Amino acid sequence: MNKGNAILKPDGKELDTLSEFHKALGDYTRIRILWLLMEREWCVSELAERMKMTESAISHQLRILRSARLVNGHKMGKNVFYSLADEHIKWILEKTYDHISEQ
Repeated sequence: MNKGNAILKPDGKELDTLSEFHKALGDYTRIRILWLLMEREWCVSELAERMKMTESAISHQLRILRSARLVNGHKMGKNVFYSLADEHIKWILEKTYDHISEQ
């Protein structure tokens, strides 16, 4: 990476973290969840209904996304609502979509 004139070189631990980050993105269901979260917050039951999956399956994928720090959740009543962890995630998704959409 290049930050100004200095070239950043991730150490072994940072490369592991980058690898885990990309593994979390490398799943069709998780990408669908992230894309939905670009629109607004969703609770597990809403995501399950929208994606025609069980709440258990959605919760499993959200645990992976949380572990990779791609999403955040907050409890409201009995539900946990999820959103993208920050604007960087939206940027990454949009830029990678731009890249694959180039003809």
